[in-house]
Formats: sequence, C-alpha cells, structure tokens
Amino acid sequence: MKIESKSVVSPKGDITLYTLTNASGASVTVSSLGAGIVSVVVPDKDGNKADVALGYANPADYIGDGPCAGKTPGRYANRIAKGKFSINGTEYQLAINNGPNALHGGPEGFMNQNWKSEACGSHVKFTYVAADGEEGYPGKLTATVIYSWNDNNELTIELKAESDKKTIVNLTNHAYFNLDGENSGSVLDHELQLMASRYLPTDDTLIPTGEIAEVKGTPMDFTAPKKLGRDIKADFPALVYGKGYDNCWVVDNWHKHNLSKIAVLESAKSGRVLEVETTQPAVQVYTGNWLAGCPESKSGRGYEDYDGVAIECQGMPDAPNHRNFPSQLLGVGEVYDQTIVYRFKTK
Repeated sequence: MKIESKSVVSPKGDITLYTLTNASGASVTVSSLGAGIVSVVVPDKDGNKADVALGYANPADYIGDGPCAGKTPGRYANRIAKGKFSINGTEYQLAINNGPNALHGGPEGFMNQNWKSEACGSHVKFTYVAADGEEGYPGKLTATVIYSWNDNNELTIELKAESDKKTIVNLTNHAYFNLDGENSGSVLDHELQLMASRYLPTDDTLIPTGEIAEVKGTPMDFTAPKKLGRDIKADFPALVYGKGYDNCWVVDNWHKHNLSKIAVLESAKSGRVLEVETTQPAVQVYTGNWLAGCPESKSGRGYEDYDGVAIECQGMPDAPNHRNFPSQLLGVGEVYDQTIVYRFKTK
C-alpha cells in the first residue's frame, strides 16, 4: 500500500490530504478537513478507473458546505428535535440549524474542523478533541476516525469516541457516491437493495415520530433491488417531506458490535457495485435532493440534485428523545466503537 500526502492552505489552517493506492492502482483520498473522503477511484466492468465519490475542486470548499460531502458529522449526526435532549434530568440546548431542529452536531460540528492526522501502513488516523460544552454538548470528547484501504478495494472506517462526562454521540460518514463516476449526472438509475424491512416515519421536519414501521407495500421498500428513481416522485409523506429519499432504515437482525451487510448499490451502466457493511443499528439514505448550488465540483461544474447518493450508517436520528431506539449515550470509561465498510466490486 502506498500513501502519499500533501498540504493545502485554507482558512482552517493547512488541510492535509492523504491518497492511499493499492496494488491495482485503485485509490482513496481522505482529508483532515472533517476527516472526510474526497476521492474513491475504482475500476468499472471494463477495467476503466473513475472517481465515484462526489467532491469539490478546492479542498477548502468543504468548509461549511451544505451537502457535508464526504465528511464526518458530529458530535451527533442527523437530527435532534428542537435541539433538546436530557441526561439524568439535565436538559441541554443545541443550536438550531435545520428548520426547527439541530443537524449534524451544529453549525460548525466535527465536519468543519481540521482534525489532527497521521498515516501508518495501510491506514490514516484522524483525531479531534471537542471541548466540554462545545456546540452545547456535555463532556470533553475525543473522537477518532481511522480509514483503511486494501487490495480488495475495501474501505474500512472505524469511528471511536471517549468522553469525560456522560454525553451523546452519533458518528457516520457522509460520502455521496455515483458509480458511473462523479461527473455522470443523476444516480436515479442506480439500483439499491437494503437489508432493512423497517424504517422510521418522520414529521415534515424529518424528525422521527417514534414509530418503527414496515416498508412492505410502501415506496420505502428496498428489500429487493430497486432503482432509486422508481418511486421517488410517489405521493408518500416521507418522499414529499424530503423531496426524495432522506430517511432512516432499521438494520434487520442487528446485534451490537456485529458487522452486517446493510446495502448493495449497483450501476448497470458501469457494472460497479458498492456493498456496505456496518456495526451501526440504522442507515440514512439520502438521494442528494438538495445538491444544486454546492461548490464547484472536481470536474469543474456544480452538481445537480440527485447526482449522488449517501448511504450513512449511524445511530437513529433523535434517539436521545426516543426510549425505544438504541441508546446513543456514552458514559465515562465507555468507548463508542463503530465500523463501516464500503466494498467496491464489479459485475
């Protein structure tokens, strides 16, 4: 495995970019800005390599971008209703930055921080220390993200955190993929299969109602492979609220700390296949419904809505306010430890 690094000047200090290249020449590039993925170059069915991760021409443009492209949102990814949660009777108030709710840890969050970084062997490790009270969250929290790349075109992401006070944490990766190449337009012809027979209905601000509903008989059913665009315009609350898919599915047969396959994304055109495995209890699928207006892309244009899909393995949104959801509390002396695997193959 070859790892090369370079630095780019930004308003957040020098951003370090690491490119991990395996024996076949397939590569992943990750950035200290937001501990993010900025490139994934893998072959299609004919052996032609292309970058399948959406991203920007200027590494500094990832700062404060609306799509949160490729980055690690936190301290709590996804939404918390009205930015409020309680721990042991103490209520905490977060910044409201998404309608009436808190999203992705706040206006700055982990995704807009320049993480400390180091490269070793076949992996890159990013570390960020969030102060007690930062963005309204209790506890000094040390988060680490480790990216590993191997000769089987498997990108493994290890997400870890420890805190000196009881707190909440929910980390994920927010990469957008287009298996035909990042400059190929819409992903709505991609087929997706989810190993998830249930999902979380929400209100019109995308906060879960608390119900865990069956997907059967609804446009939310991806238990068999289905084109992303097939039902995306259906007159169904979840799709109307989000202008497409921006919803959380519950992993079937989830067991804490066990790695299980949750998703298979496939493009008939390129023959590329992305398999996703995770230890997380849920997955948010977001079809890039609001990508238009983002910074200039790597290919010199702006992305349009639906040009990429994010498959975000995570804890459930607003879990601190729903006792029937898996807990996202992290106690003193405990280690938050989750894994996501993106495996790139061809048919």
